[in-house]
Amino acid sequence: MKGKFIQSTLILLIGGFLTKLLGMIIKIIMSRLIGTEGLGLYMMILPTFSLFIGLSQFGMPIALSKLIAEDTKNNKRLFFSVVPITIFVNSILIVMIFLLAPILSNRLLHNPSSYYGILAIAFVIPFTSISSICRSYFFGKERMFPHVISNLLEDVVRLSIMLIGVPYFVRMGIQYAVCFIILSNVISEVLSILVLFLFLPRNVKITRNDLRPSRVYIKESLSIGIPNTTGRLIGSIGYFLEPIILSSVLLASGYTTSFVTTEYGILSGYVMPLLLLPSFFTMAISQALLPALSRDYAKKSYGSVKRKIRQAITFSLGLGIPVTILFILFPEFFLQFMYHTTEGATYMRVLAPICLFQYIQAPLSSALDAMGRSRDVMVSSFLGMMIRTILLFLVSLLKIGLWGLIIAIGINVVVVTFHNAKKVKEAL
Repeated sequence: MKGKFIQSTLILLIGGFLTKLLGMIIKIIMSRLIGTEGLGLYMMILPTFSLFIGLSQFGMPIALSKLIAEDTKNNKRLFFSVVPITIFVNSILIVMIFLLAPILSNRLLHNPSSYYGILAIAFVIPFTSISSICRSYFFGKERMFPHVISNLLEDVVRLSIMLIGVPYFVRMGIQYAVCFIILSNVISEVLSILVLFLFLPRNVKITRNDLRPSRVYIKESLSIGIPNTTGRLIGSIGYFLEPIILSSVLLASGYTTSFVTTEYGILSGYVMPLLLLPSFFTMAISQALLPALSRDYAKKSYGSVKRKIRQAITFSLGLGIPVTILFILFPEFFLQFMYHTTEGATYMRVLAPICLFQYIQAPLSSALDAMGRSRDVMVSSFLGMMIRTILLFLVSLLKIGLWGLIIAIGINVVVVTFHNAKKVKEAL
């Protein structure tokens, strides 16, 4: 089992690196195709996108992965018990998006150009939800290769669609190009789902009983999914409120819409993706950790659980520390190499050390989920969101531009990481 954990981690590391590389290429090409203003518009919509993605999944992928890893249930029936929950939740969210899109774009984001991009989210979320559920089945079985292949295909398809379609839509207007970029996820997610189905065993037979949802399975899935979703929802709400509060306070303080959109685009579109580049490594560890720890914790192999958590943190910092030093010393080089600009170098120097805490957040959260303590993750998310949102509002009143957001991000990351570490220690 130890060898399987290491093998799963290595597969996810390689796949995560390639996916991150493709993701960076997509971001670079996107920024060059739609410009800084277009990237700023996309980044202002992205928190809303993330919020609805988190809601649409309703914590079912983590619940499914954990329960399958414990290997005590009819996994086929478990899968088909989760799907109806996802369909019901997605139907409600689609209606909400269509009703709220005008309010979100005009009154909250103060940018009418974001309207079509927000509408596009409604068409994407059902496909991302089903894709995530399919992936979680393979995660629970500790079969990581299908996930890696589907992810890579998804990014290649998105890149191809972007290269073909964005130049055409840019001529119609930036808002249409951004809308097209969001909609491209529909095609990539559909192909991803098809690839995952190809990896299912050929001899699997699905009976009528397997298709019938189980109340017991639904109850267990919701007991894991609801706290997890609440935690993600809290985090997403904070992320969703971020550009709204930032733009409202800065505009009231005398800054222009152009300044806020451009600087927010630089921070969110250039600086943060670079700083979080090592997250592919920590995310791979976290994804492999969840089923492995779920299995060991269910068997009460606490020594193995502790050892794997320590290894995960050590590996995360082992990559994070040297990368952080490079980002502090040479931010201009990395920004110039990736985006052909040095804008945001000062932001990068300040945030780089703080991201060390971010690198170990994912393994700690995954460990808590595996031990059935998703409620603790929810509490830490709420605590971090409250601190970040309040600080963002108060510090932005000081008329220091985007530095209010940077201070809020830094304190939030440190508080959440220490809270999760404390809860993991208590659990063991």
